[in-house]
Amino acid sequence: MTEYSKHDRMSKIMNSSDSYTITTLSPEEFPKALLEIPQPPEKLFLAGELPDPKDYYYLSVVGSRKYTSYGKEACERIIKGLAGYPIVIVSGLAMGIDGIAHRAALDAGLRTIAVPGSGLAQSVIYPRTHLNLAREIVENDGALLSEYEPDFRATPWSFPQRNRIMAGLSQGVLIIEAEEKSGTLITARMALDYNKNVFVVPGPIFSATSKGTNNLLRQGATPITSAKDLLEEIGFVEQTFGALDLTLFTPEEQAVLILLDEPREREEIIASLDTPPSQTLSVLTVLEIKGLIKERMGKIERV
Repeated sequence: MTEYSKHDRMSKIMNSSDSYTITTLSPEEFPKALLEIPQPPEKLFLAGELPDPKDYYYLSVVGSRKYTSYGKEACERIIKGLAGYPIVIVSGLAMGIDGIAHRAALDAGLRTIAVPGSGLAQSVIYPRTHLNLAREIVENDGALLSEYEPDFRATPWSFPQRNRIMAGLSQGVLIIEAEEKSGTLITARMALDYNKNVFVVPGPIFSATSKGTNNLLRQGATPITSAKDLLEEIGFVEQTFGALDLTLFTPEEQAVLILLDEPREREEIIASLDTPPSQTLSVLTVLEIKGLIKERMGKIERV
């Protein structure tokens, strides 16, 4: 790699509204984790500040652009439950679960890093609807990171290429909804190749956006049904012995049990899932027979 002079390091590119500054990182300033992947970036541009990986756990949260209400709620609830822990949420600024993850992190007071498929100049940030979100990320001690020149406009190939940055930067990757063939699964495969932890939120078998995630579970990914599950897996809280092992249940049963992290009305459960109402009612009956749930004061809760 070429040597960067102090002048080069301090040169900054201001976008049209001067909302944030884009800095070129020197090779010595690259996150060490990115230097260990098979194809490390040659350049890195940064807006904001990267939290010190020695002090934070970097967690990539990725999922389908065509998310369901179930996926949105799962993403928001899990990230909300991470509030107060030294965890950085990394995602791709894309529509769908990516944007939901960034927003949930900001709402929870967590720092977040966006790795878009474009350059970082405000004139090219993609998608355009997330420009204000990008600004908020920087304003709240987060960062935008890209290997593309600041004025680079997103292309179909730039998204899968940037996925290796997200996977390489993070210590773990949480997958929330993915179709059988999607960019989300590219990130998951890269994380596996880089020996990162791969966590997956199980989904209903009738949902197209759960086919990819459920296949990852079959291949040995770690199921995550709550923030507590995740915190236990990454070592921030002590594991509770005797906790419910969701891998023993069908995907439909898992989806209901995940929703019942707090008591809910029957109609709310039916409306929150993509499975047909009759199917959801059957699952509720089966879980009640198994002694896993009960109805009390008009709401269904886990026993």
